[in-house]
Amino acid sequence: MVSPDALPRQFAGQQAHFEGKQQALLPRHGALNLKLKSLRRRISVANGHGQMLPRTCRTGAAPMSSPFSFSAASNADAMLQKPVVRCKLIPMPELPDIAAYISALEPRIVGQPLERIRLASAFLLRTAQPTLLSVEGRVVRELRRIGKRIVIGLDNDLWLALHLMIAGRLHWRAPGAKLAGRQSLAAFDFPAGSLLLTEAGTKRRASLHLFKGEQSLSSIDPGGIDIFASDLDSFRVALTNENHTLKRALTDPRLLSGIGNAYSDEILHAAQLSPIALTHKLEPDEWGRLFSAARRTLELWIGRLRTEAEVGFPEKVTAFRKDMAVHGRYGQPCPRCGDKVLRIRYADKETNYCARCQTNGKVLADRSLSRLLGSDWPRTLEELEALKRR
Repeated sequence: MVSPDALPRQFAGQQAHFEGKQQALLPRHGALNLKLKSLRRRISVANGHGQMLPRTCRTGAAPMSSPFSFSAASNADAMLQKPVVRCKLIPMPELPDIAAYISALEPRIVGQPLERIRLASAFLLRTAQPTLLSVEGRVVRELRRIGKRIVIGLDNDLWLALHLMIAGRLHWRAPGAKLAGRQSLAAFDFPAGSLLLTEAGTKRRASLHLFKGEQSLSSIDPGGIDIFASDLDSFRVALTNENHTLKRALTDPRLLSGIGNAYSDEILHAAQLSPIALTHKLEPDEWGRLFSAARRTLELWIGRLRTEAEVGFPEKVTAFRKDMAVHGRYGQPCPRCGDKVLRIRYADKETNYCARCQTNGKVLADRSLSRLLGSDWPRTLEELEALKRR
């Protein structure tokens, strides 16, 4: 039997025990509370109240305006006109970026021996044979592009294929530069300097393949045509192989080589075509506009980025550039008509377009919000402006 004098000590011990348990559960409890709050906000939007927190934003971050994020009627104008916070979108290097990298690397490494490859992450290398030791001391003979990969050709018919994926970037450093930090994945050492590969974030998507012979190298080619090596007929045949939206067709590596989310937006804006127009429904004059816009847009940006690469190695590769017409310019004026650039958000991607120039004034549906708002979703720019004036 516990004595009366011992009871306070016993209860004090139990209290400390349970307080410790409570503190241990607080992080989890807090995360659950945040999820519940997010869910309540979504439910309140469906009932006509509150404001939506998109799934693409991090838990606990301020709500971000989608193309048309709504609060109560009194705050609709503020929510429609100004995004509260943007979720971070990391662009993948595309054809102009890869061309700039190759232009910067050619005078630095072609004709030079690859002294050593240092790996900080074993997951980067995706092939077992030949081994990396077989390339040490081999002289670089050429550089080429396959899709969005940079291919380094060495003596003895050896080929290094580097795919930067979304967050991979290249940096030129002094010879023997250290692999410092968690973002550093590999170093390619040459007499004049070291080529470092880094990848932001925690997901390791970048890859390195080593092949023996061009036949083996061709296994990584997805098969898309080169826009500069094709004519209008072959371009149309490739994109009409299946009936897809123009946005999907332009970014499909099996159809076109090297074009991604950013430059497809620019191409479609230049051609004044809707990103959701179907390839099987395009008129002959529209095909001509699309083909010309694709070549003209890519030539423009390849020239600009190569010029920049002549000044210094391209350290800050990004698809969000201030001189772009629509990509990454949501809410800013279209350079052609002055209307605000709109967007469609899906997963971690974003399509930017001008409704006046590309869709005859029709506001394209956003997957999540248009389903949520149903008949309240504005179909035209006029309906959107009327909603803002409420």
